[in-house]
Order: sequence, then structure tokens, then C-alpha cells
Amino acid sequence: MAESILKVQNLSYQYSGENQALKHVSVDIAAGERICVVGSNGAGKSTFFLNVNGVLTPDAGEIYFKGHHVGRNKKDLNDLRRGIGIVFQDADNQIIASTVMGEVSFGPMNLKLPKAEVQARVDEALDYMNLEAFKNRAPHYCSGGEKKRITIADIIAMHSEVIIFDEPTAALDPLNAVILEEVLGKLVDQGKTLLISTHDMDFAYRWAKRLLVFADGEIIADGTPETVFADDAIRIKANLKKPMLLDVYESMVSRGLAQDTGAYPKNILQFEKWLDQVKA
Repeated sequence: MAESILKVQNLSYQYSGENQALKHVSVDIAAGERICVVGSNGAGKSTFFLNVNGVLTPDAGEIYFKGHHVGRNKKDLNDLRRGIGIVFQDADNQIIASTVMGEVSFGPMNLKLPKAEVQARVDEALDYMNLEAFKNRAPHYCSGGEKKRITIADIIAMHSEVIIFDEPTAALDPLNAVILEEVLGKLVDQGKTLLISTHDMDFAYRWAKRLLVFADGEIIADGTPETVFADDAIRIKANLKKPMLLDVYESMVSRGLAQDTGAYPKNILQFEKWLDQVKA
């Protein structure tokens, strides 16, 4: 396993006057991992993200980033926020500037980088997200998919090593969902560590190498998509729907229409290849 980049031990958090949102959560995340964080609404996913990003301060527990214990002092929290970027579900909650250029440059400028470095990062991020033609446009007049791309460009310009996406496909049309998945692929190729919360189990099954399953403020399962979705008790407790391709695969095997090869197709191309093999 690659070197740990983010380690959380016994993390707990409670909103004022409410039930405990996180209960002694512990997890170790390696550099370069592609993880989906799943569970029903209110399970603790977003609260977990806001704690490990430094937006919220945990009531108890420890956070280590790149082997360094994150204290509650300003320097440690700023280092954590620079290293772990978050793309919020609602892009309007993240966008603050009057132009796309101003929005994407805001983070690097706050790092007090040289002007040339800021410009280089902004140009890189706009190119990465295919937003060059939008740089002088007011982001609040952009479409939902365009706003999502702008908020991702914000994080890319910060050169964050860990990127958190909170329900990134929510409200995206099919075209922008495809564009998003292509961007995720490029980020993986760059060695970024990605954590994505989602209710789309087909996406989680297809894309993730590891699932963290939250229920009632706790991580109740941590493993490969195949292992997690095969556990009926976990799926029921976390209200997870079995991915469609896995459901079809298992139905065909159980009815004797195909042999269980253990190949578990993750996308339609793999499924068609599997069908060709079992029919041969």
C-alpha cells in the first residue's frame, strides 16, 4: 500500500443541540487512492469531509496529514486546507467572485504566490476544465454544469494533493456527468487522492477502488466495491442499492444462464466482453 497521506483516529463531532454526527471514526487513506464515501443522508459523510478539511473542529480525535499531526493552530489548519481541497455539492455556496478568472485566482492569491505563478495556475486550471472562453464571464450566470467545472478549477489551481467531492454528480445532466468522470480520470492519472461522496451506486461500483460506508455517524464497512456490495447486512443497514451490472451478473449466474467467472464487469464494455466469453 502507498504511503499514508491522511489518517484519522477516533474522530467525533456533534452539532449544537443535535445527535452526535460522527462517533469515533478512524480511517487511514493512502496517497493516490480513489475512494467513494457512501451512505444515506445524515449518515455523517459531509460532516466527516468538513472535519478532515479543517472547516469544522472535531470534538475529539486526531487528524494526521502527510504524517504530521494537525493541531488547532492557524498554521496547521491553513496547511491542511491547502493540502485537502473540497468541491461542495452546491456550487453557489463556493463561488464568491464576479468573474470566472477572479474566482479561480482567489485561492492562489491568498497563498501570496508571485503574480506569474498565480497566472500560470489559473491558466492551467481553466485549460484543464475547458473554461478559457468563460474567464471574463460572471459565474453566477453560468449553467449548473459550468458552475461545477468552475469550482473544480478552484481546487485544481490550489494544487491540492487530496480532493474531496461532495455529491459531484448531483443536478448534472448526462453530458456534464461524462465530462466530470473524464476530469476525475485525469486527476487520478496525476496521482491525486480522491474522496467522493455519492448516492449513485453504479458510479461508485464502476469508478472506486475502495468504499467507505457510513451509517449513523460511523464507518460500518471499508473495502472493495465487490466486497461491500456482496454483504447484504451492510447494504441494508446503509440503505445502499446494488449496482445494476452486478445485479444482472448475479441474476444470470443464479439462474444458470452464465458461469460465475469472478470477473464482475464494472461497465457496459466489460459486461459485453463477459457475455461473449460465457456464450463461447
